[in-house]
Amino acid sequence: MSKKIITLTRHIIEEQRNYPTATGKFTDLMNDIAFAAKLISYHTNKAGLVDILGETENVNVQGEIVKKLDQFANENMIKALDHGGHLCVMASEEEERVIPIPEKYPLGKYVILFDPLDGSSNIDANVSVGTIFSIYSRISPEGRPGTLQDCLQPGFKQVCAGYVIYGSSTMLVYTTGNGVYGFTLDPSYGEFLLSHPRMRIPKKGNIYSVNESHFDFWEQGIKNYIVYVKQNDPATSRPMNSRYIGSMVSDVHRNLLYGGVYLYPASTRSPEGKLRLGYEANPMAFIVEQAGGKASNGQQRILDVTPHELHQRTPLFIGSEEDVTMIEEFISGQRTFSR
Repeated sequence: MSKKIITLTRHIIEEQRNYPTATGKFTDLMNDIAFAAKLISYHTNKAGLVDILGETENVNVQGEIVKKLDQFANENMIKALDHGGHLCVMASEEEERVIPIPEKYPLGKYVILFDPLDGSSNIDANVSVGTIFSIYSRISPEGRPGTLQDCLQPGFKQVCAGYVIYGSSTMLVYTTGNGVYGFTLDPSYGEFLLSHPRMRIPKKGNIYSVNESHFDFWEQGIKNYIVYVKQNDPATSRPMNSRYIGSMVSDVHRNLLYGGVYLYPASTRSPEGKLRLGYEANPMAFIVEQAGGKASNGQQRILDVTPHELHQRTPLFIGSEEDVTMIEEFISGQRTFSR
């Protein structure tokens, strides 16, 4: 018996049948995102063959030099999404302010925040990178341009979140609050096909992902946790395995499949944390929670944090539920450990 082939569009349409008031606008928006992902995937895969690698002379709002492929990804996300009539405003990690919808195009009821190319510092080394997106319903009056406040909603109000990972294959993973689904791009047909239905993360993993070069700059609770997971104790499945790619999408995607935890703590050099709440932490937290995992800033659930600025940063601990809970206990002092 042949296996049923389900494309991304077909899957979304079938899901929308459970919602009698659905208009199809969300399906169209997801198709636009998928189209942008295909463009970025194509150019990422040929990046070593054309003059698209390297750095531009531009510096983004984060004070980082913008890679050429960063710029390409950002421009193509905007061009793919601004004209469909589904959005009222956009925000990109690469842009200082919100991105209005051009006056010549109709306005919609959705808001999107995106990181066009996460992990771009790895591009030249041919390491997997990704695109992250987060979709909300607008809170400003319909028929008018969207506002900054539309983009500053807490993560629990997301109607959809997803990421695209550009690796040995290109894969789009998304959730609308009804489970997590992964679609792999078939280059022969140019279609995203359902390959990972109902993705679930193990309750406990054996992988921790963190840049340990920052060890001396972390608070004591994080230091204690790292020392603890590196100790040899077969009864508690220690030591855990250290796996750190340096591309958040790649690290979280691997842990989503195999179990584990990704850490990006605050430090004395970055007291507010380094990751962006709206573009990275919230969408990935929504996905991981829907897969049975957990995401925290060390003090509270990430999705409960109300943003107060567009490029707000945050610490992040995300992955298998038991691993994230343990980190919170080390931070709070409920658990202690020393050599």
